[in-house]
Amino acid sequence: MKNKMRVQRAIKEITQEELAVALGISRQAVNAIELNKYTPSLLLGMRMARFFGVPVNELFILEEDD
Repeated sequence: MKNKMRVQRAIKEITQEELAVALGISRQAVNAIELNKYTPSLLLGMRMARFFGVPVNELFILEEDD
């Protein structure tokens, strides 16, 4: 699964640390999600989408092999 977290962060002009604090997770977790090394839980994914003001399926893209 790919995501557009980095793009959304750039639009909001926030750092990984600022996003992590807002979501109550570590900066390392934000980094791992952005690099597609970690897939967040459904709850966290929904919180991220709400934070950025976009639908979940706009923030996360399900690929054929997922």
